[in-house]
Amino acid sequence: MLTDAYFREGAVLVFDKPYKMSSFGLVRFVRGVITDRGKPRIKVGHAGTLDPLAEGVMVICTGKATRQAADYSGAEKEYIAEITLGGTTASFDLETEVIPNSTCEFPTTEEMQAKVTQFLGEQWQIPPIFSAKKIDGKRAYKSARKGREVKLMPNSVEISTLEILSFEAPILVLRVVCSKGTYIRSLAHDIGQSLGCGAYLSGLKRTRSGEFTLKGAWTMDDFRAAVSGTRESMLQMNNLGTE
Repeated sequence: MLTDAYFREGAVLVFDKPYKMSSFGLVRFVRGVITDRGKPRIKVGHAGTLDPLAEGVMVICTGKATRQAADYSGAEKEYIAEITLGGTTASFDLETEVIPNSTCEFPTTEEMQAKVTQFLGEQWQIPPIFSAKKIDGKRAYKSARKGREVKLMPNSVEISTLEILSFEAPILVLRVVCSKGTYIRSLAHDIGQSLGCGAYLSGLKRTRSGEFTLKGAWTMDDFRAAVSGTRESMLQMNNLGTE
């Protein structure tokens, strides 16, 4: 049961994070729902962030299970990514303004398949400047939003699967399976640069994080209702016990 004791002892919860909610926003939501009024706050953490403009699987740990968050965050990830060709953005997604490329020539399906294949395997990837990476103790996106120059070092990542689900120019939809630390926004940008037409991430859904999938994942409304229902049931049982 979704009781106070259950969450304090340690629970691993899988959520379908909604579009435009930050990872820390989801953590705050869960903490607020599971902590009873007048009782000490329950510790809550996430096992891997997800950009506000992305949706899908986020693993949330509570109580003693927060000690395991790092183990879960290192797991392989799977995404469905929508990439729009023919333009670029400073953030590599729709957080910032799209700068169109009016001279863009879109590739054929065969050319796109050949180009995508080049991004398989181990590689060095430069994170977006609009990211949570730290530079001198400060988040890169905070400096980028102020117009300051940001230089990030490349990370070693591995992309094991790149499956084209559909391609109708200018929209490319990919299934991506990759290692921890891979930025799908950077992948979209790099594909666009290699094609010479530019590209940005226009949609992203994480469908798997390690063993955790969207199947059975909590929505915010369902989770709130389930925890509330448990509390009401416990209250009724306690009332019956005192009669």
